[in-house]
Amino acid sequence: MQTTPDPRHTLLDLLTLALDAVSGARSVRRALNVRPIIGPVWIAAIGKAAESMTLGALEVLGDACRGGMLITKPGHADPSRFRDFGIEVYFGGHPLPDTGSLVAGERLLGQLDALPSGEQILFLLSGGASALIEAPVSGLGLSELRALNAWLLGCGWPIDAINRVRQSVSRLKAGGLLHHLGGHPVRQLAISDVPGDHPDVIGSGPLVPVPDLADQVGRLALPDWLKDWVLRGLAERGTPPERGPEMELVATLALAKAAAAKAAASSGWRVWLHPDFIAGDATDQGRALARTLIEGAPGLHVWGGETTVQTPEHPGRGGRNQHLALAAAIELAGRDDVWLLSVGTDGSDGPTEDAGALVDGGTLKRAALAGFDLDASACLRRADAGRFLEASGDLIYTGPTGTNVMDLILGYKAQPPL
Repeated sequence: MQTTPDPRHTLLDLLTLALDAVSGARSVRRALNVRPIIGPVWIAAIGKAAESMTLGALEVLGDACRGGMLITKPGHADPSRFRDFGIEVYFGGHPLPDTGSLVAGERLLGQLDALPSGEQILFLLSGGASALIEAPVSGLGLSELRALNAWLLGCGWPIDAINRVRQSVSRLKAGGLLHHLGGHPVRQLAISDVPGDHPDVIGSGPLVPVPDLADQVGRLALPDWLKDWVLRGLAERGTPPERGPEMELVATLALAKAAAAKAAASSGWRVWLHPDFIAGDATDQGRALARTLIEGAPGLHVWGGETTVQTPEHPGRGGRNQHLALAAAIELAGRDDVWLLSVGTDGSDGPTEDAGALVDGGTLKRAALAGFDLDASACLRRADAGRFLEASGDLIYTGPTGTNVMDLILGYKAQPPL
C-alpha cells in the first residue's frame, strides 16, 4: 500500500472497512449469537442506526420477534422491510426534534404499557436518539423544545452537558422509560456515540437513571429562560428507579479506529494509532492535526473524537468535520505529501447530508480555480465550510451507514522520495 498512486482512494477504502467493522447489523448479530435470547421478543430500536441494528437482530431472532417499534431519521429506514415482523417504523427530527419525535415518544410509552405480561424487550440504542424521540414534561411544547435544542447545539458544549439539559425536561430520558417497563425482562444493546462510552449519555439514557441529575445541571451556566424550563422539568420528573438493565456496548469508536489501523498495517503501511480523544474547537483541532501530520512520521495516522463549533447567528453550510477539514486544509496548502479525512461515522455531519471531507494541499487552489469567491478563513468564521469544500470537490457523501460511533479522522503522510 506504500506505493499506492492515489492515497485519497486508499483512505476512502479504509473508511469503508472501519464502518463495516462497527455496522449495526454485524454488531447486534454478534452479540445475540454470543448470548442468545430464548423466547418471544418485542423490539424497540431508536437512533440513526436503528434499521441496521434491527435487521441484525431479526437475522438471529427470526419468528421469535413479536413486533416492535423502530424510530429513526427520515431516509434511514424502509418500513416495508419490517411489516412482516409487526414492527412499526416512525421518523423523528434530527438534529432538532419535530412533530414526528413527539408522536414516536407517546406511541412508545403506550406500547410499553400495553405489552403482555412477561414478554421480553430488546432495546437497540444508537446515536441521534436524543432528538428522534421525545416526550417532554408538561408545559413544554414543540416550539420551546426546538428552541432549547437549537441553543444547545450552537453553544459549543460537549455532548454530556448537552444531554444533561435534555434529560432534565424529558419523561423519556435519564431512566424515564424505566417507569414503563412493568417488570418485563429487558436486554439493552447500544452503539456508543459519546466520549468515554458512558451509558447515561448515549441517547440520553432512556433506561439509565442519573441520580444526581439536578446537581449536574445546576452547575451549568444556563440562560434564565432555559433555567426556568429545567427547574420545572426536574420537579415533574421526580425520582427514577435506582437502576436499569445492563447496557451492552456492541460497537464503539475504538473498534472503528482499530479496524482502519489493522487494514492499513496488513497492506504494508506504517500505522500510528493515536489514543487521544479529539475534542474541543474544530478549527483549533484541524490546524493542530495538520501540523502533526506535517511534522510527524510518514504513514497512516488514526484519530477519533467529536469536536465542537460555536456557530454564528446565521451559520452557513457544514458540520464539525467539514469545519475541521477546512481548517486543516489551510495549514496543508501547497503540500503534495499529506492528506486528511474527517467524517461523521453515521454518514452525516451537522445538519448536512455530507459525511465530512477529505482535504489535501491542493484544496484551496481547487476552490479558487472553481471560481469560489470567499477565502477559507472567511468560511470558517461564517461556519460555511461546506460551501468551500463543495467548490474544491472534497466533500464526502456516504449516505446512512448503519452505525454511529462519533467521528473518525484518518491522516496520511507520504514517505519522502529517496
